[in-house]
Amino acid sequence: MLKKARIAVLVSGGGTNLQALLDSQSRGELAHGEICLVISSQHGAYALERAKNAGVDGRVVNRKEAGSQEAFEAGISALLSEYNIDFIILAGFMSILSESFTSRWPERIINVHPALIPAFAGKGYYGLKVHEAALERGVKVTGATVHFVNEIPDGGRIIFQKVVEVMDDDTPQTLQRRVMEQAEWILLPRAAELVSRSIAEERG
Repeated sequence: MLKKARIAVLVSGGGTNLQALLDSQSRGELAHGEICLVISSQHGAYALERAKNAGVDGRVVNRKEAGSQEAFEAGISALLSEYNIDFIILAGFMSILSESFTSRWPERIINVHPALIPAFAGKGYYGLKVHEAALERGVKVTGATVHFVNEIPDGGRIIFQKVVEVMDDDTPQTLQRRVMEQAEWILLPRAAELVSRSIAEERG
């Protein structure tokens, strides 16, 4: 049996994408990876409750408390090292990571973005803002993208994309929900398994 890739999931809020990953793991679909740690950038994030319910350690590293980006990333790095993490998943993580951090994890950090990159992507496009922009522009289809993370926000190599239809009566909230259900919650666990398998196979 190949040794499983050890995964850390970085979150900031409710953790619906984290839940999709945990559910995928409990169904045996995340066969080559194991979620060993959840790091939240916010105290009281419901994602920490989800981690606890699944028996996964949850920790908090808050940028404001850390005092600087450097100290914030050092706190995250210390936990990744403590838990021997192989691979990082950003799941609704609302902080941009610096080049000095991402360059230490080449093709070992993935993120899910709620649009079809390069549309509605980059700095300033996150959460509901993405869906507001899509509706404002009048697009007929949107979707989600899972990509590797590098120093450019939403700029890393694309792993998977999935198209989701926009309805005439959509609000940013209804569109957000449909994109999560029809794309994000499907693509992110699939990408997690793909990267985990490649790490496990590299080790032989």
